[in-house]
Amino acid sequence: MTAIWTEKYRPQSFSEIKGQKEVVSKVEALVKQQNLPHLLFTGPAGTGKTTLSLVIAKQLFKDQWKANLLELNASDERGIDIIRHKVKDFARTKAIGNVPFKIIYLDECDALTKEAQQALRRTMENYTQTCRFILSANYSSKIIDPIQSRCAIFRFRPLEKKDMFVIIEKIEKDEKIHLSDKAKEALYEVCGGDCRKMENILQSCAAMEKKIDEELVFSMASVARPQDIKNVLNLALKNKFIEARNELLNIMLKYGLSGDDIIKQVQKEILDLDIGGRKKMELIAYCGEAEFRLSEGSDEFIQLEALLSKFVLAGSEK
Repeated sequence: MTAIWTEKYRPQSFSEIKGQKEVVSKVEALVKQQNLPHLLFTGPAGTGKTTLSLVIAKQLFKDQWKANLLELNASDERGIDIIRHKVKDFARTKAIGNVPFKIIYLDECDALTKEAQQALRRTMENYTQTCRFILSANYSSKIIDPIQSRCAIFRFRPLEKKDMFVIIEKIEKDEKIHLSDKAKEALYEVCGGDCRKMENILQSCAAMEKKIDEELVFSMASVARPQDIKNVLNLALKNKFIEARNELLNIMLKYGLSGDDIIKQVQKEILDLDIGGRKKMELIAYCGEAEFRLSEGSDEFIQLEALLSKFVLAGSEK
């Protein structure tokens, strides 16, 4: 495995992109007409925003796509000087070959400063004849309204389980590895629709074993098994506070988890507990409170013990 899988298995055509059928069909129609507006792709990480942008460039420019595409990561280069110089210099020159415009792809553009976004807004206006912009952002609310109004906005969703499984099975076949059904379920559980994260975890697992099971996936992802977390919560609900605390500490040591990681997993498991709906909502609120205190610098073990004590009290009231 000499290549990083996220690059090795990156789709090269519209038909290969999984999980964003609606978005892909609309963008493909625009590319066929060679009448592309400025585009804004928004959505969670690992859902195909960069992949679709590269496919657009490859389909429009064919062999000359590298010469006609400027790809920048705005989280690294986020100041106004980048927009004034690097972007503007590329935008003002004519495209190479028989194509009407170049493409500038700005990844993570929600990290651009407000001043840079204002400069970008003018550049988008002035160089429409020679250049199109594709902007990618995790949070569209961080993009100023004037830029949003200049773009056709496409919202990406996390990949569904069936789409993730198609990608997993292709990698499994090509790399000659074997995943159990539980391992595939665990991968989807851990990644939550993030394809890039799934490929990175799977590559790490494949470096360790050719036969990948559920335990290896959770271990490489540094995530506790959901059943282990649920067992801790059930012990607390049965008024076995000391046992629950010891088990929680063992889980944290085994998987190398921080208090913040544990709280996020606890919050997921609350909805499956055998307690009343009102109690579940109260416990989720306590998770939010503990997570906020950790972010402010509180001691994680004290906060986790306090959270477990809330579960003990909820169990005794039941």
